[in-house]
Amino acid sequence: MNVDMIQGFFMALAPTSIMATLFGAFMGLICGMMPGMTTSAGIIILFPLTFILDPTTAVALLLGVFAGGMTGGSFSAILINIPGSPSASATLVDGHPLTQKGEAGRALGISIISGLTGGIFSFLCLLLIAPQLTKVALQFRSADLFGLVFFGMSVVSAFAAKSIVKGLLSVALGLVVITVGMDPVVGTARYSFDNTNMLAGIHFIPALIGLFAIPEIVKVLGEGEVRKSAKKFGRVLPSWKDIKTIRLPVSIGSVIGTFIGILPGAGGPIAVFIAYDYAKKASKNSKEFGKGCIEGVAAPESANSSIAGGALVPMMTLGIPGDPITAILIGALIVHGMTPGPLLFVEQGPFAYSVLFSYFVAICSTATVAFLGLRIIVKLLSIPRSVLLPLIIALCVLGTYALRNSFFDIYVMLFFGLLAIFAKWLDMPVVPLLLALVLGPQLEEHLRVALTSSRGDISILYTSPWCLFFLCLSVISFAWPFFLEWWARAKAKRQPQA
Repeated sequence: MNVDMIQGFFMALAPTSIMATLFGAFMGLICGMMPGMTTSAGIIILFPLTFILDPTTAVALLLGVFAGGMTGGSFSAILINIPGSPSASATLVDGHPLTQKGEAGRALGISIISGLTGGIFSFLCLLLIAPQLTKVALQFRSADLFGLVFFGMSVVSAFAAKSIVKGLLSVALGLVVITVGMDPVVGTARYSFDNTNMLAGIHFIPALIGLFAIPEIVKVLGEGEVRKSAKKFGRVLPSWKDIKTIRLPVSIGSVIGTFIGILPGAGGPIAVFIAYDYAKKASKNSKEFGKGCIEGVAAPESANSSIAGGALVPMMTLGIPGDPITAILIGALIVHGMTPGPLLFVEQGPFAYSVLFSYFVAICSTATVAFLGLRIIVKLLSIPRSVLLPLIIALCVLGTYALRNSFFDIYVMLFFGLLAIFAKWLDMPVVPLLLALVLGPQLEEHLRVALTSSRGDISILYTSPWCLFFLCLSVISFAWPFFLEWWARAKAKRQPQA
């Protein structure tokens, strides 16, 4: 352990830094679980406060919001079936069914423990093997990033088990929607119909709120009684049996989240959906996924938390933002006279290591604040509907409007809400649609750039080793459900003979 690391460790443990991290974690939890709010919005709101703080305390505050927002986004997904962030979309698949069974405390406890474990794993990778992991990520070109995003979309098979055709139709609809707006390469208008609001495209946040919040509000309005799950909170701390059950999915999520977090622009939704898909494939209870399985909560939550540490790797060592939040953090460092990159560890070694240790403190602070405030947060389910519904509607509308100060986004939210209700009537999954909305722009951009660089030669997609590797994994992901179905039928035929 060198001198800079020791100094950075004590800087991160300064009372002001710890207090800033705790406050940031609390604000992150609140912003993350409020429908319509995001972690990015929470950081932006608190960003002006950092101007009067010293660099170490300022970054500690923002890292607290970063870590807290990752966990808070899953709280609303589990409790009221509305993800607070796109990365929490995979958590609600099994998290909310657990709440409906009266095991909200168990689901939230698993979520917090998995997030803590994934965060610690990503911190160790950030501290010990950041340069080596960064070298791998630097080898990715546009074709490789296209393969990665395509692989991320291939996990649609995990959410379309009833009908792969309906799942693909849902994805196709999402890909059609993302073509609205400005062409990412040429810059010309597409399908805007001379409407200036359409030029900015369809943002996935209003769509996210509409797809999940509106159907939930309609469902609650149709019910006559308050959900009894609020009273059956259950135990919070996971049992030893639960810990043993989630070991494998947490490991899968931690590794996937850290690796994908390192890739600039890859984003959290890819990691959580891939982690969920692989945890389902590796589980002995794959049929229980989607019905309230703790493994289905643990895998995306560990991936969701580990993304943060992974995203800090290119930010700290190269000055490249791994996601929008780290882009804001880079701005905060620049404001305080620190330039992220390889020279940061040479010229400002103690401060650089203080950022790493502040992230570790943020992870622990988030888990502490979440466990201590869990009993209060869960009372959201006990709020009378006459208060809860207007509050949720107001948060959804205000959060949607505040995104770009546009009433058009509110109309988009309502449109996707009606679309989700119609899709539910047709028994069509909406998660693949959301997946296409989140990943579609990246998929198109990387494909267009790759083909432009190769002058239209499609061979670039299979001559690149990394791209070919991800495309092969995509084929396996699509074929896996059919293989399992064939295997089950073959096993059923052999059983009577035995």
